[in-house]
Amino acid sequence: MRPLFTVHAGEFLVGEHIENTFSSLNVWVPAKDTGVDLLVTDAGARHTASLQVKLSRDYRLPEATEDFDRSLIAAGWLTLDHGKIEKSPAEWWVIVLVSHERKMKPQFIVIPPSELLSRLVQIHGKSKKYHFYPWVTKSGLCLEGRGLRKSERALLAKGKPPPELRDLSTFLNNWSCLQNLGGVK
Repeated sequence: MRPLFTVHAGEFLVGEHIENTFSSLNVWVPAKDTGVDLLVTDAGARHTASLQVKLSRDYRLPEATEDFDRSLIAAGWLTLDHGKIEKSPAEWWVIVLVSHERKMKPQFIVIPPSELLSRLVQIHGKSKKYHFYPWVTKSGLCLEGRGLRKSERALLAKGKPPPELRDLSTFLNNWSCLQNLGGVK
């Protein structure tokens, strides 16, 4: 028997976060898979934001020896399909990173799919699939870590900013896309 309705863990975390942070908004789950995982509306259901949710567990090494690796609070790994990003009907993609450490709250990268795809293509070249390594540090830096050399990670540990295309910090926990729904504050 197939279940009538299931919610993916990442969708649950995003929905819970939105309900706890924006009490005047409603979170809806589509009845079928259309490429939109969650629909968020204002109280009157007049303004909407559509979200595609991707979840990654933490791939950090527990025995981190380098300064940069010790600075990470979450290190995800996702395989993303070029065509699915390009044709995504969702206005925003939400990448959920869950840390090994239970005391750490999930980290959310909230990014338009066109921006995500543009950065992936510019960093890695056009490909059918992208291995995407979203990393978040204790200092609030968020970046695409795939392909960074050991020497580049060492410079990041000393406070040097990452290359502009790799820097995703402006999208980290940035829910401004929802603040514009019906005057939410």
